[in-house]
Amino acid sequence: MNESEPTDEGIQSVRTAFEVAEALRGGDARGVTAISNELGIAKSTVYNHLTTLEGNGYVIKTDDGYKLGLRFLDLGYHARSGYTLYEVAKPEVDALVAETGDRCQLMVREGTEGVYVYQASGDQAITTDSHIGTRVTLHSTAVGKAYLAHLSEGRLETLLERIELPELTENTITDLDGLEAELERCRDLGYALNDEERIRGMRAVGAPIQSEDGTVLGALSVSGTTTRLNEERFRTELPEAVLRISRVIGIRATYP
Repeated sequence: MNESEPTDEGIQSVRTAFEVAEALRGGDARGVTAISNELGIAKSTVYNHLTTLEGNGYVIKTDDGYKLGLRFLDLGYHARSGYTLYEVAKPEVDALVAETGDRCQLMVREGTEGVYVYQASGDQAITTDSHIGTRVTLHSTAVGKAYLAHLSEGRLETLLERIELPELTENTITDLDGLEAELERCRDLGYALNDEERIRGMRAVGAPIQSEDGTVLGALSVSGTTTRLNEERFRTELPEAVLRISRVIGIRATYP
């Protein structure tokens, strides 16, 4: 089959180009051979895709190999600008970070995953693998569970039919019955807790961001280590703060 021919999953050459670009995500320059070995693709194919991407400004060539170009940053800016929630929420997220000293994430859903469209860290936050653009599972995060719990019954049912429930830690909920029971608890509380369900040693408190008519626009969370988010902060102080800010953002999103 010709690489440019359509398949059930799209045009193969386009998929390969994105796979090659994603192989450069680490930040360090990489050579053709390393990418070829990682992806199991012929070196000539990798080279051709890199050359094409370079010609269009999406990859740059250095003495050490190839790196992602900043043109992707321009695409990312325009992708995020499509979510007005970001502009509305940013100052409130920054205020919450200043208040708590922890890290705060603003999430919107894309498909069956959550995407962090904004993140800010306080002076007490620690670095993990997450950043703006990180895609996370909905069942293992406070933002994801808060989002799911407040969807309408029909939208929730449709989404639960599609999402997968991979085990990320020993605390991750991996069965549908367990997740539905957890979402019921989140609904009753108004917020969601992530107790080492995505990353060992990390906790988070999340709340949905809803417009005046109840539409779920996204979700907000504050995260930190289990040491910093002790039982009092985790179950009382932070839920109050996160709920307060999420409501403010919801109002501002309804009446921009």
